[in-house]
Amino acid sequence: MATPAYLRIRTELEQRIRSGALPPGTRLPTEAELQQQHSVSRATAQRVLSELAQAGLVERHRRRGTFVAEGARQENLLRVVNPALQGPEIPGRHAVESAAVIPAHDADVELPGVPDDAPVSQLRRLKFDEDDNPIAVELSAVPFSLAPRMLDEDLAHLTVHDYFARNDIPAAKSRVYIDPVLLDETTAARLHLAAGGAVIRLRRLTWLTDGKLAEAMWHIIRPDLVEFFIEQTVLSTPDS
Repeated sequence: MATPAYLRIRTELEQRIRSGALPPGTRLPTEAELQQQHSVSRATAQRVLSELAQAGLVERHRRRGTFVAEGARQENLLRVVNPALQGPEIPGRHAVESAAVIPAHDADVELPGVPDDAPVSQLRRLKFDEDDNPIAVELSAVPFSLAPRMLDEDLAHLTVHDYFARNDIPAAKSRVYIDPVLLDETTAARLHLAAGGAVIRLRRLTWLTDGKLAEAMWHIIRPDLVEFFIEQTVLSTPDS
């Protein structure tokens, strides 16, 4: 089924907002301008702008227009669970803190089904927003036998699921757990927060088509800088 017009237009605008191509304060096209640019109905153009506003990405002002919101930082949680993802789970700059091959029992994330003495590639990174604020600590562990050359990649820009796709590693299913955790001193220092505070940890497991574990990872995220939501679109009419 063809992608509905409103979803195609909205996705394009959302990607430009998140990439910084449309920075905060930028005026978006009006409903009439969207109608003309994309040959869609007024209802479709209105839905595009309304859904961007509902996601917190834009602000709509009567008679003035629609503008990219300041500090717009909402992320669809379905991106994190998507094994076919081709970009970062949470957009932003990475700084690599450590990358090493270690025994599975020494990894800082549980690897169900992986023998304790099996080697795994563990990657720890710090993620920053567009203002260079630290927003998340990320840790990923992948069985070495599955991706022996993964740590030779440009680790500051690596997305593990994208690496799997490029190297024909058949990731089939992901599951995300949402854990409330208390910040230890080391993680708190990385995120410029006080130790002992409550934060959200997104913990993801990804499996191959044969049921074996492909990756175990987690993000510990600053709740004051990133807000997550879940959105599921139901396809209806071609121009809705």
